[in-house]
Amino acid sequence: MTKQPIRLGVLDLVPLLGGCSAEEAVRRAGELARQAEAWGYHRYWTSEHHDIKGLASASPEVLLAHIGAVTSTIHIGSGAILLPHYSPLKVAEWFNLLAALYPGRVELGIGRAPGGGAHASMALSGNFLERVAKMPETIASLKALLEGSYRYEDVPVTAQPLPELPPSLWMLGTNRKGAEYAARYGTGYVFGQFMSDQDGRGILEAYREAFSPSANLPAPRTMVAVGVICAETEEAAYQLAEQARRSREGEQMPGPERKGDGWLIGSPSQVGDKLRELQQRLQTDDFLLVTEIADYEKRLKSYRLLSEYFRE
Repeated sequence: MTKQPIRLGVLDLVPLLGGCSAEEAVRRAGELARQAEAWGYHRYWTSEHHDIKGLASASPEVLLAHIGAVTSTIHIGSGAILLPHYSPLKVAEWFNLLAALYPGRVELGIGRAPGGGAHASMALSGNFLERVAKMPETIASLKALLEGSYRYEDVPVTAQPLPELPPSLWMLGTNRKGAEYAARYGTGYVFGQFMSDQDGRGILEAYREAFSPSANLPAPRTMVAVGVICAETEEAAYQLAEQARRSREGEQMPGPERKGDGWLIGSPSQVGDKLRELQQRLQTDDFLLVTEIADYEKRLKSYRLLSEYFRE
C-alpha cells in the first residue's frame, strides 16, 4: 500500500541560542529556511512574540521579506500574526505586498494570543481584552480586505497592492475557539498540538464539520504544529531535550518536557513513525515542526535527519 505523502514545514521561533546576538539569530533563521527548502520542506513559518527573552521573532512581516529573498520556492508564512494588536487593513497591506514580492508562496497565519506579558501587550495595543472581544469583526474585516470586498462607512477600501495570487489565510489555535473562527470564516486551521493539552482529533473534526466555504477556500484545510527533537539515536535525542529544558528554565514557553502527542522525541524512524500515526489519527498531511534544541547545528541536523527519513 502506498503511503500518503506528508508535507513538512518549519515553525521557527528565531531563538537566540548560546547567548548569541540578535544579528546572529536572524542570520540563522535565513540559513534554516534555505536548508529546509533544499531538504524538501514545504513551508517556513515564523512566530510573533513580544518582550520574550531569548526570542528574536517580534515582526514576522519583516523577517518574511528577508526569508522570501534568500529562498525561491518554499512557502513562507506567519505562525502567527497576533491580530488583536493590529488594524486589519495594515495586516492585509503587509501580506499583499509580500504576496506581490513572492507570488504563490505567502501564507498569512493569524492568532488571538497576546504574544507576551501584560505590560508588553498594553504597550503594543492598549486594552488587549477589549480587542480580543472584537476578534470576529476583525477577522471578517481582514477576510474582506484579502478578497477585495471591504467597505468602510460604505466606501470601498482596498489593501494595496493587489497581488494576482493573494496570501492564503489560516487561523491558529490550541482549543475549540480558534477552530470555530476558522470554520465560520472559511480559513485554513492550524492546531498547535505542541502547546495544547486538548484532543486535537476532536477539535479538527469539529472544524471540518462546521466549515463554511469562502471565496478563496472552498474546502477545509488543516495543519498540525508539533514539537520535534530528532537525533541519530533515541538516547541522543533525549539528551538534546534535557539540554533544551535546562537552557530555558524560568522562561514561560512550551518545551520538550511536555509529553504526549505534542512533542515527538527520538531517532528519525521513531519520530517519522509517530508523525505517520498522527497523520492517520488527525487526518492531516501537513505538519509544522518546532525544534527546540540548544545548539544551531544540532537543530539543523534534526530537521535534516527527518527529511532524509521521509525521502527514503
